[in-house]
Amino acid sequence: MRRFVFLILLVFAVIFILAPVYLMVKISLSPPAEILREHPSLGMEGITFKHWSTILSAGQIWAPLRKSLTVAVMSVVLSLLLGIPGAYALSRLPFKLSSAILLFIFLSRMIPEIEIALPISITFIRIGLLDTDLGLTLAHALRILPIVTWILVSSFKTIPRDLEDAAFVDGCGKVRSLLTIMVPLALPGIAVAAIFGFLGSWDEFTYAVYLAIAKKTLPLVVYYYINRASFFLASAYATVITIPVIIVTYSLQKYLKAEYLAGAVKS
Repeated sequence: MRRFVFLILLVFAVIFILAPVYLMVKISLSPPAEILREHPSLGMEGITFKHWSTILSAGQIWAPLRKSLTVAVMSVVLSLLLGIPGAYALSRLPFKLSSAILLFIFLSRMIPEIEIALPISITFIRIGLLDTDLGLTLAHALRILPIVTWILVSSFKTIPRDLEDAAFVDGCGKVRSLLTIMVPLALPGIAVAAIFGFLGSWDEFTYAVYLAIAKKTLPLVVYYYINRASFFLASAYATVITIPVIIVTYSLQKYLKAEYLAGAVKS
């Protein structure tokens, strides 16, 4: 009975999560007459690619898509390059000290981004980083680095120290031990951190408003169409912005395996 109730709740949760996505895709592929009638059907009675053809032929999607993808990938790479060694060091500190440092890092996320975006934009104007991929990448890394670090600290703490001790006995230093022992075993946590980091950069809006003025990101274009165009085009744009998230999540899910540590420690 308990398992049956759990399955029922799981089905409702899946429907609750996927229903808005399905409606978004349906509207983007449906003719206006089907959606605007008094009692529209939930099924796909008619399919048209007119709305997709409109946004693809308008030429206003490829440049924002490229910019959003470039900035998201660069932000994730930069956050991992900084977060992996930092999280590894924090995971090997005493619990109270590492918790205090993590709390201090998270305090930066309590400051409203609108209060940070304006000073950053003024600074970037002075150093020539306004409206550049690098400038937006640095701003996004500031946003997602605390989350990435927190996830990686938890991942490194699950790896037994016996593995490090064995590596030190074999002549490995700290850096080599991190690269050859810790990082491969922490791949599930790194994959999760990469997914959250990509999502945090991909749908970011506040920094993009201040730092992507001439060359806008895809969320800014979607926001424009939601407010000024038909909801058919807005649904098509929203579907486009969802596709890379699905691809990245599906590509990284192969690393989300609990058995990565199986057999790593021998008695």
